[in-house]
Amino acid sequence: MPVYVALLRAINVGGTGKLPMADLKVVCEGLGFTDVKTYTQSGNVLFRSALSETEVQKRLEDALAKRMGNAPGVILRSRSELRKVVDQAPFADAKPNFLLVTFLPEQPPADALDKLVAPDGEEVQISGREIYIHFPNGSGKSKLKLPALKPGTARNLNTVRKLAELAAELEDSRA
Repeated sequence: MPVYVALLRAINVGGTGKLPMADLKVVCEGLGFTDVKTYTQSGNVLFRSALSETEVQKRLEDALAKRMGNAPGVILRSRSELRKVVDQAPFADAKPNFLLVTFLPEQPPADALDKLVAPDGEEVQISGREIYIHFPNGSGKSKLKLPALKPGTARNLNTVRKLAELAAELEDSRA
């Protein structure tokens, strides 16, 4: 069965979207997903499912909407997609915790960077359905503006690496 990594948008960040990871695990298990494992408190969950990506996403969004009152965005990636995100990460000299990857539900439009405002020297690169952002001074006080980020959810490169590693372990455990 395929391994999926679900990245939930706006979970346990800044007092919004409260969802204990134990509850997220129960929701996923209730949907019939197996080998469910969460990582950190920001809405990362790995699991196996024989369902298609589209069906997994729909069922998870519906279950979370029922549990939370409204559905957070759910963005799915496979093990190989996450590995590719890590392997293709630009800005080789960036500290991994200063390099954020924004995962989008679909590829941004070709003109996505036209509205970029990066006053603190932030560097931005698009690759497929991801937008990489290097925040040389950290993201906390950044004034970066990029409307294309709105439908996505971001993780720093350390977290993406760990999720890719966990997905590989999960996939290899049944090989």
